[in-house]
Amino acid sequence: MSVVRIRLLVSGFVQGVWYRESCRREAERAGLAGWASNLADGRVEVVLEGERRAVDEVAGWCRSGPPHARVTDVEVIDEAVTGERGFRVR
Repeated sequence: MSVVRIRLLVSGFVQGVWYRESCRREAERAGLAGWASNLADGRVEVVLEGERRAVDEVAGWCRSGPPHARVTDVEVIDEAVTGERGFRVR
């Protein structure tokens, strides 16, 4: 099993539409750790850490998000694994 960590910077209409909470549910369902946080510039930052297949699956979900979100761009940054535990909404 390959464990990876990525940071996603999600742009578009992604604040005030339950994006972070929906992301938490998707990440927990996939067994991932990390967090989702609103940024001051209107983007949402998502960190996902766990098994490669699950990270890829949730990262794919992040490209559309919950029903009322309108994602226009997702920047993906590979990071070193830190041993993150649990998933939080910040």
